Amino acid sequence: MAQWGAMPEDESGELVDGRLVEEEMPDLIHELVVSWLNALLHVWIGGRGGFVFGSEAKFVVSAKRGRKPDLSIYLPGVKGLPARGPVRVPPDIVIEVVSPTPRDGRRDRVEKADEYAAFGVHYYWIVDPAQRTIEILERGKTGKYIRALSLLGGSSNRVPGCAGLILDADAVWREVDRLLSGR
Repeated sequence: MAQWGAMPEDESGELVDGRLVEEEMPDLIHELVVSWLNALLHVWIGGRGGFVFGSEAKFVVSAKRGRKPDLSIYLPGVKGLPARGPVRVPPDIVIEVVSPTPRDGRRDRVEKADEYAAFGVHYYWIVDPAQRTIEILERGKTGKYIRALSLLGGSSNRVPGCAGLILDADAVWREVDRLLSGR
């Protein structure tokens, strides 16, 4: 675990069962969605005192597993975050944008969901550009995730755990369409 945490930033990979595993290669659609969500969340959390981190933050989710989510959010009031090195404090929200390969989809929907829940992440967002869905899972009393919100389109001003945030799925899919149309 210490070796993974000390790896240079330009060496990619997540730690799975003590072994370095290659991460998916994001395409422009993936990066557009991540950037759009990052901007939205930074504006929302603004002066509230929380933090939004990008995809190079390393989280020690268990003794032999380390993950680098697309986005991670700490709501106001978090204490004990390290300025450097692997993070052992679970974020309040983790967001994964699903890459188009079946292997990556399974990893985001099954493996990472189980790991993030066991780590103590309260909300897990799964954003799927191919399906044009945003799912927000909430960690229940049993320690497992239950669906708290599914956006197939439109917008919601009742985003679990994010009072005052307006999540507009149509806006992000319009950006994806703009990219796909070449405009």
